[in-house]
Amino acid sequence: MNPNLTLLFLITALASGPSLGQSNTNAPVEDWKPASSNQPGKEYPKVNSEGRVKFRIVAPKAQSVGVSFRDSSPFTKGEDGAWYGYTRPLDEGFHYYTLNLDGAEVPDPNSLMFFGAQRWGSAVELPAKDQDFYALRDVPHGQLREVFFPSKSTGTQRRAFVYTPPGYDQNPDQRYPVLYLQHGWGENEYGWGAQGRTREIMDNLIAENKSRPFIIVMIYGMTNETRMGGLRDFDIAPFETVLVKELIPYIDSHFRTLPTQPNRAMAGLSMGGMETRTITLRNLDTFSHIGIFSGGSIGLTNITDLPAFKAGNKLVFVSYGSRELGNSRSGDPKANIEALKAAGIHGVFYVSPDTAHEWQSWRRSLREFAPLLFKD
Repeated sequence: MNPNLTLLFLITALASGPSLGQSNTNAPVEDWKPASSNQPGKEYPKVNSEGRVKFRIVAPKAQSVGVSFRDSSPFTKGEDGAWYGYTRPLDEGFHYYTLNLDGAEVPDPNSLMFFGAQRWGSAVELPAKDQDFYALRDVPHGQLREVFFPSKSTGTQRRAFVYTPPGYDQNPDQRYPVLYLQHGWGENEYGWGAQGRTREIMDNLIAENKSRPFIIVMIYGMTNETRMGGLRDFDIAPFETVLVKELIPYIDSHFRTLPTQPNRAMAGLSMGGMETRTITLRNLDTFSHIGIFSGGSIGLTNITDLPAFKAGNKLVFVSYGSRELGNSRSGDPKANIEALKAAGIHGVFYVSPDTAHEWQSWRRSLREFAPLLFKD
């Protein structure tokens, strides 16, 4: 594996936690509300208007309790025997975390469980000013379906999640374009549906007539069980075989797709963005729209056959959070897009304001990317 890719994957894994914010020096504002990411009926964790998170941990025999968010307050035991502590102000959006009980890193039983950092664990949702675009609203809803398909190349039954847009079952004669959407390092095929709010984003865009209805397919982006420290063992070729030679034919034969190159897109975040770049550039006859979210970019030097690329490609979309732009290891992404545009390629560059390498950047990226797909 290219050592630059390994380094970027490691940076990605380390950056997936909460970004640094101001130090926890002032007492928090006392307007706490239960987080939307809590287990049903659980009052804690709570969030306030500053973007802080407050915890209540029932561990009466523990000698020390803490949380993985940097610069958090010390946890102290209350009169009720539970431990209390709070964070510094955090970014809007979604954050993974763990509790520390007497030196052991454990999930918070008050939180829903999400797969990230190569494990099932806790996370907290901080309300965002623009959260309405991924809110569950009173609009027609699509479905997120779990399917298993045979993979001869790996000798396994592999899982994918498939978003079908509102009206899919009610309109049996209608066929749809398809977006293949990839997660980042340390996450899996659950990521875009759970953390990314893909179904809610698409339902809302379609209801507002901002996006054409299309199918979205999400699959685990590796075929080997690579663990932290073993990224040099990751080889994209087996996954490319699974995606292009096995998954796409399965989707085309089991769902009402438009099974042609102009109606097929691929996108991904971080590691999934790098997978997208590699796979789409090697399969120009399969994909016509490319989306890379916080995962490098495409420059003219990456395109070996510019006339063929211009003839078949309809969109190159690249996005980053505003606070991670300096971390790109594949050149200046904005300059790359401008060079593509100058060469006659439809390129779009988007920057998510006040976010870093995190789900809020990628939710916004999908919101901006989806309306650009499959234009007549």
